[in-house]
Amino acid sequence: MLVADKKKNYQKTKDQNQLEQIQYVVFDLGVEEYGIDIDLAKEIIKPGKITPVPNTEDYVSGVINLRGQIIPVVDLYKRFKMEREQDKQKARIIIVEIRDTLIGLLVDRVKEIIWLDKEKIEDPPEIAGGIKQEFLEGVGTLNDHILIIVDLDKTLFGDDSN
Repeated sequence: MLVADKKKNYQKTKDQNQLEQIQYVVFDLGVEEYGIDIDLAKEIIKPGKITPVPNTEDYVSGVINLRGQIIPVVDLYKRFKMEREQDKQKARIIIVEIRDTLIGLLVDRVKEIIWLDKEKIEDPPEIAGGIKQEFLEGVGTLNDHILIIVDLDKTLFGDDSN
């Protein structure tokens, strides 16, 4: 029997010895798969016109108008200081809400929504996919590959001086 607790985003299954699972939105940046907590994601849209804004951080692509609301768009390639390998046909913007602020995340492709056993999440290594450890919550294992779990609070609001 499944019992979903939306507030904490855990799924407990009595038949599986009370395994705790967390749900993630999985997306690609280059050849790596990343995940963010689904509770933070509000919607996924195709990129339209992104208007550049002067005097912003270099990883802020600009802003979009989403149904009358102005939303900043963060290019995760630039934020993570990675080489761009984007296929623009499949690019998406994930609208997230964090600290009562809507922010768009520009990614290569949104793949799926998954449940991941909490026990399969490990502390992040020093370098995972070329990203600084402070931007990561952990690394999860999915069958035969790795999911890099992004800490959006630190990614979007953390110190960039390092």
